[in-house]
Amino acid sequence: MKQKRMKEMCVTAIFAALICIAAPFSVNIGSLVPISLATLAVYIVSGMLDVKCSVAAVAVYIMLGAVGLPVFSGFSGGVQKLFGVTGGYIIGYLALAGIVSLMTSKINKKYIYPLSMLLGTVVLYLIGTVWFIVQTKSAVGAALMSCVVPFIPGDLVKIAVASVLCINLKPRLENFMSRKQM
Repeated sequence: MKQKRMKEMCVTAIFAALICIAAPFSVNIGSLVPISLATLAVYIVSGMLDVKCSVAAVAVYIMLGAVGLPVFSGFSGGVQKLFGVTGGYIIGYLALAGIVSLMTSKINKKYIYPLSMLLGTVVLYLIGTVWFIVQTKSAVGAALMSCVVPFIPGDLVKIAVASVLCINLKPRLENFMSRKQM
């Protein structure tokens, strides 16, 4: 039992590190919300891990950023980022991870990966956009045009890439996690 928990903690830490490495890389598109690799990393983490581990990995990423490590978009960090205009999206990664990992853990079908990621992305957009509206006092239409519409094509590509990776790599991770070590 201790060995399984140790493996879970190590894998969770490795996947938190994956988010921390990918998330800072971003492109400013003239909006207050940049395009980053954070969603791709969260898709992969949540598609590979169970709910407990995927949400924990995302939480570790958020906590590391909150204490000032430069793991948020544009190599930024600090608690002020969580209270800024993009804070809702960062916190929304927890919901995204929960939805994807819950669905992919419960339903063992290939189609569930992109479907769960789409559903999780809708929830992420909802949380992040509501927070953006509160912070900027923007109209709903303007917020959607700034925070959702430009991101849909890229997120669809990220979902396709993450789905293929998870479908092919998750069985290997599960095999590793179930193996007994000497």
